[in-house]
Amino acid sequence: MTSIKDVAKKAGVSVTTVSRVINNRGYIGKETRKKVETAMKNLNYQPNQIARSLQNSKTTFIGVIVPDSSHPFFSEVIKYIEINANENGFKTIICNSLDDYEKEISYIDMLKANRIAGIIMCGQTLEVSHYERLNFPIVTFDRIISNIPYVGSDNYLGGVLATRHLIDKGCKRLLHISGPSKRDMLSNRRGSAFSITCKENDIPYKIIENKNNFFGIYKYDDLYAFIKTEVGPYINEFDGVFCSDDLLAYVLYAWATNNGVAIPDQLKIVGYDYHGFTRLLQTPKLTTISQPTDQIGHVLSSTLIDLILENEDVSSIQNKVVNVELIKGSTT
Repeated sequence: MTSIKDVAKKAGVSVTTVSRVINNRGYIGKETRKKVETAMKNLNYQPNQIARSLQNSKTTFIGVIVPDSSHPFFSEVIKYIEINANENGFKTIICNSLDDYEKEISYIDMLKANRIAGIIMCGQTLEVSHYERLNFPIVTFDRIISNIPYVGSDNYLGGVLATRHLIDKGCKRLLHISGPSKRDMLSNRRGSAFSITCKENDIPYKIIENKNNFFGIYKYDDLYAFIKTEVGPYINEFDGVFCSDDLLAYVLYAWATNNGVAIPDQLKIVGYDYHGFTRLLQTPKLTTISQPTDQIGHVLSSTLIDLILENEDVSSIQNKVVNVELIKGSTT
């Protein structure tokens, strides 16, 4: 079956341009419009019912459900989702679930009742069976849910890069502070990579799970208390720590400094994210794994729009994993 991507390729334009021609949105030059219309005719391409209904009913909104839009990582991802959606003629509605099951269900019901075009799920408290019953254009971030398309960063590679860096810096006993492992999250692969890399290099290690930290919904005082009670008693056993996110890494740095642990001479710290907060602070300049928020936001939005405009079987939409890289700072 001919798709919108086939039309774009034949006309030598982007999928966005073809979408604008189909839905008559935004400025399109006469020559460009003619190339697209000619390609559609030659390929015998007919816009699907969903695309036509979007044009007629004006349901050009997509929902984005996040745990907390004030978190630096999600605020950036939302920004790039919105930019890409706007370029494709869609508007965004942001919902903060605060990792609350009932709140997430109510947001989904509200969005569906208002004939939303599709949903990007970043706050994922619901069971897999609930998602499977939605029968709705949906893309998830960092969580594997049945055959629903997902987008994430290369969490396994990130875990390998962080662990190898600590080992290369001379660390002999490593600790990983992870997020909750109760859900099938792609981020759990960071811990898997950590333990495998430690075993491959004969490095003793320990993993401490922050069960109350899901996608960074926390306050500084809560994190500091967690570090003090759950990590502090063991900290002298290790000379390197890989934290599941940058905010946790900064709080560990603060606690260690306040308790006479020299960073990086006695303890080396690697975080994960490299969002705006991390890039702004220079004391310390954190060693971390960079997730490209611009790519993640763009791919989340593009994947959902592909589902909406093409009305494709979700099995035909490929899961997408973006690359990560090590950013060296003063904490290692």
